[in-house]
Amino acid sequence: MTDSIRVLMVEDQPDLREMIGVALNDLGIEVETTSDGHGALALLEEGAPFDVVFSDVSMPNGMSGIELSEYVAQRQPSARMILSSGYARSQLPPLPDNVEFLPKPYRLRQLFDLLTAR
Repeated sequence: MTDSIRVLMVEDQPDLREMIGVALNDLGIEVETTSDGHGALALLEEGAPFDVVFSDVSMPNGMSGIELSEYVAQRQPSARMILSSGYARSQLPPLPDNVEFLPKPYRLRQLFDLLTAR
């Protein structure tokens, strides 16, 4: 359905992580998932390139999506970074210029369209 897109999805809610991962795979997007920023760093350190890193702003275990986005910008500068939150953007700390924002709740189609844009 789409050109090969490789996405790293960082989501701490297991059911949501599984549901979105399966749905995106069904739509032709290759998805690796992890539950927190530290897991994402481990996958990024392995050197596998990602086209997009998609993460919640608020993450468990001491690393926010904003901190993760700074790491992604250094390690994989060609990867797009998308952050999501149930908070309004105005309630969040400033997001880096290279970060796209998707407010929660979102529909799968919104996420798919954002992932496949460009």
